Amino acid sequence: MVLWFILFLALFGLVVGGLARLALPGPDPMGILATIGLGIAGSFLGGVVSYLFLGHAGGIVFSVLGATLLLYLHRRFVQHRPLTGPGSRQLPR
Repeated sequence: MVLWFILFLALFGLVVGGLARLALPGPDPMGILATIGLGIAGSFLGGVVSYLFLGHAGGIVFSVLGATLLLYLHRRFVQHRPLTGPGSRQLPR
C-alpha cells in the first residue's frame, strides 16, 4: 500500500514538475529526481495557497502554478537569470 502511494506521488510530481518546466521558456538543467521534487514541492505550495484562499484543495492547476512559481524563484534568486530577454536563454553559471 505504501509502495503504491510513493509511486503515485513520484509520477504525479514528475507530471507537475514537467508541466511547470514547460510553462517557463529557457533551459533548465535538472534531472528526473529534481523534476519530481519540484512537482511535489509545487503541489504542496499550491495546496496550501488554494486552501488558504478558497477553503479547499485546488487540484493540478494550483499544483502546476505552485511549481512554476518555485521554478521562477529558483531561476531568479539562485541562478540569477531573468525570465525574459537575452539572458533567459543562456545556461546557468
